[in-house]
Amino acid sequence: MNAPIDITGVVLTTPRLVLRPWRESDLNDLFEYARVDGVGQMAGWTPHKSIDESREILEMFMREKRTFALEFEGKVVGSLGIETYEEDRYPELDLRDRRGREIGYVLSKDYWGRGLMPEAVRAVIRWLFDDVKLDFIIVAHFTRNARSRRVIEKCGFHYVKAIPAQSQCGRTEDSREYILYKSERA
Repeated sequence: MNAPIDITGVVLTTPRLVLRPWRESDLNDLFEYARVDGVGQMAGWTPHKSIDESREILEMFMREKRTFALEFEGKVVGSLGIETYEEDRYPELDLRDRRGREIGYVLSKDYWGRGLMPEAVRAVIRWLFDDVKLDFIIVAHFTRNARSRRVIEKCGFHYVKAIPAQSQCGRTEDSREYILYKSERA
């Protein structure tokens, strides 16, 4: 079952990152990376066309209180959301009496290849298992997104299945679905 999430007041730190709730002052950083071609498409959304579009997303992040801003050297360079998962999508896993969520993430193209996202995901895994007391975490990537696959593998998730998924870009693509149970974590 989907557990409730509220990141109000939560700040996670890693050797290089601060994961924290979004602020209005993050708007320009969000627009800077969200407008770049090739960033959003990997996660299934189109690049932001205007700062107003980024403002709407920022307001949603702040209102819903479930998406961390990833701050690196004083600049927001990505996000990591703790999403609801479709509970009927995984009948073979029998998750009915277990608490879980799905995570999703995006990182500025300027920061790809530096190991920042695995660092952020590991911090959120620790928080979700130790503080929120989840039993499992789900994550997925479109088959073409090899970078996201590497993050998932580095963080210890194991493959469950591939299913067709609708992207926000309006395309149906194969999504590779993974899970990590609290008992499996290193």
